[in-house]
Amino acid sequence: MTKYIFITGGVVSSLGKGIASASIGALLESYGLKVTLQKCDPYINVDAGTMNPYQHGEVYVTEDGAETDLDLGHYERFTSAEMSRDNNVTTGQIYGSVIEKERKGSYLGACVQVVPHITDEIKSRIFRLAERESYDVVITEIGGTVGDIEGLPFLEAIRQIRHDIGRENVLYIHLTLVPLIRVAGELKTKPTQHSVKTLREIGIQPDILLCRTEREFTDSARDKIALHCNVDKDAVFQAVDVNEIYRIPLMFNEQGLDRLILNRLGLKPNNSQNLHAWIELNEKISALKEKVSIAVVGKYIELQDAYKSIYEALRHGAFANDTALEIKRVDSELITRENVGSILKDVSGILIPGGFGTRGINGKIEAVRFARERNVPFLGICLGMQCAVIEFARNVCGLSEADSTEFNQSTPHPVIDIMEAQKAIIGLGGTMRLGAYKCRLEEDSFSYRAYQRREISERHRHRYELNTEYRALFESKGLKIVGTTLEETLAEIIEIPEHRWFVGCQFHPEFKSKPIRAHPLFKAFIRASIDFKNSK
Repeated sequence: MTKYIFITGGVVSSLGKGIASASIGALLESYGLKVTLQKCDPYINVDAGTMNPYQHGEVYVTEDGAETDLDLGHYERFTSAEMSRDNNVTTGQIYGSVIEKERKGSYLGACVQVVPHITDEIKSRIFRLAERESYDVVITEIGGTVGDIEGLPFLEAIRQIRHDIGRENVLYIHLTLVPLIRVAGELKTKPTQHSVKTLREIGIQPDILLCRTEREFTDSARDKIALHCNVDKDAVFQAVDVNEIYRIPLMFNEQGLDRLILNRLGLKPNNSQNLHAWIELNEKISALKEKVSIAVVGKYIELQDAYKSIYEALRHGAFANDTALEIKRVDSELITRENVGSILKDVSGILIPGGFGTRGINGKIEAVRFARERNVPFLGICLGMQCAVIEFARNVCGLSEADSTEFNQSTPHPVIDIMEAQKAIIGLGGTMRLGAYKCRLEEDSFSYRAYQRREISERHRHRYELNTEYRALFESKGLKIVGTTLEETLAEIIEIPEHRWFVGCQFHPEFKSKPIRAHPLFKAFIRASIDFKNSK
């Protein structure tokens, strides 16, 4: 029978439940177990697609085109599990489904209530994963913190699941904070005690505690936590702050977290544990000495999570090239033609990520111009590619008023235009070109040399596209479309062959990069940036 692990959080948000969940998934996979992960988000939005990155971080896109919470990115980077729309559940989805059923009369006239109707719907979404495919373990992370009013139906649902399928098939793991009071030089266990108390009042007794802490605590502190939280001493683990998130699976393994989970759930893997790839990765990271500097030019620079997958994919590309990475975050709103040289003069590569809206566009276009004219390796992703096309049209093709109809609907040269299939769409949520689509590459290209194959599949999230009516002009001036959809109707990749390394892609390659297997484009981009640095 499939086993279920539920991970909750307490005291404060942003403790790292997503990375903890992903690390546990990685450890269970190291025994040959088949694992999937799921995020339950208590917000009322149907999905993350319409949410501001400043509030929620990046929108992560799955193969089947779901716009999801960024934690699904952690799940895919740390494990071999492939996420889908079933792996992210929100309050909006749950209530929407229940209301739809009520309107159809599916409840036979019953008074529809949070218990049992809402909780039953939540449980059905959790069980659906194992019904769709045979898994040894399903790990479900409950978003938010214990005590949040919007999270109560989810906590009640997972409380009921132990009753439904048996104590031996369910494990509750609670991630909590043991803060350091610097003035006193003391770690305090009281917040953890209160967090567990709140969880127990809901009816959930945690089996395992992961204690997030700045520094290791003593056995006496562990004993105190165990006593007051009604948890075995050997079930209190330290999630000590580390400077490398890919160290966390090994840290938990060293403490025996994975072995305790196997024991508590009665899991008996067929093969012995294999953590060689994680050990080798961490040894490689520790040995890195050379460093390459990459500028990420965007408009959500202040928030780390807004470009989370971009930053991680860049690091993966650096790992693959045995190089440490320095990311220079550049606010595109601050870039002008006069200062772009001074801002970007010391970097060895320039990346412009995706985004929406007009804010900061001129700065991005100036960054593209700098990269093109100075022969600096360049990677433009989604909107970044579109900015590269606009810059080329204006400054090389002589179309000074070239623009995207997203920014200027009356432009005489709409080199970027809304996709034909998008013109009749009014709603915003889930209506873009989303998910995985295939692309065919030209062999004589940077991209083909990176991928080493003609046909690829990548994930998309966009409404606008390169206007192929300008293709002949672009190619006559030196900008080539080297990747198209299989029907050759949409441009997927543009390059400037005479440049050192200049690539723009309409898709989002960052969503398919892993620390142990860097994405080909990021690996090649970092390689070109290292060569550029060495040439200087």
